[in-house]
Amino acid sequence: MNKTEVCEQIRKIGIIPAIRVSSAEEAHFAADAVAQGGIPIVEITMTVPDAVALISHLVRDHEKMIVGAGTVLDTETARKCVDAGASFLTAPGFDPAIVEYAAKAVVTVFPGALTPTEVVAAWKAGSDFVKVFPCALGGPTYIKSLKAALPQISLIAAGGVTQQTAGNFILAGATAIGVGTDLIPSRAIEQREATRIRELAHRFVGFVEDARRLLEPPKEPPKKARTDFWKFHRHVNPGKP
Repeated sequence: MNKTEVCEQIRKIGIIPAIRVSSAEEAHFAADAVAQGGIPIVEITMTVPDAVALISHLVRDHEKMIVGAGTVLDTETARKCVDAGASFLTAPGFDPAIVEYAAKAVVTVFPGALTPTEVVAAWKAGSDFVKVFPCALGGPTYIKSLKAALPQISLIAAGGVTQQTAGNFILAGATAIGVGTDLIPSRAIEQREATRIRELAHRFVGFVEDARRLLEPPKEPPKKARTDFWKFHRHVNPGKP
């Protein structure tokens, strides 16, 4: 899957499960469960032991799964992840060198940012999306404010998205959400409760789909009344409708 296709799938699915667990085996279990629950995207964080090897395994054995690398903090790690087959790179913060490397490697990248200055800097550097992290600090209202001022930037809300707020972040203008423990609970990992994780995946898919339906424009938008501007328009453009 090329970069354009990866970006399209992220926009389409709208959910990026962030897998941050204690072992590669647990991460593999979580990746399988969320994929079976309808989310064929996983972010394997570099805090997972043997994360790069796991990325390589998932890419090789799960052809339909989009596997990315999270918490990528330097270009050397980025290179190892891309060599292993990672389809995207992301991190909590913004490192211009990683974004530059991703552009040269033709790999999707979305660094973390929080303030408007950081968001704009990450976007100007060439990021495909900008991950607002941690989004829980400002909540959906903050995403809405950022999107109103910066409509041209595709935002991913991550770092504190819950079942209660998932839909609200989409309604606020987020292109996608990054979800961690609310989708992959520690207890479900410890008890190997694949069914629980699949159920949660289905639930989050529903949250995103429901929110997007609410954002769809009406089939027949109401006619807008002409304002006094039209008097000015006719004055400076005589003879034009």
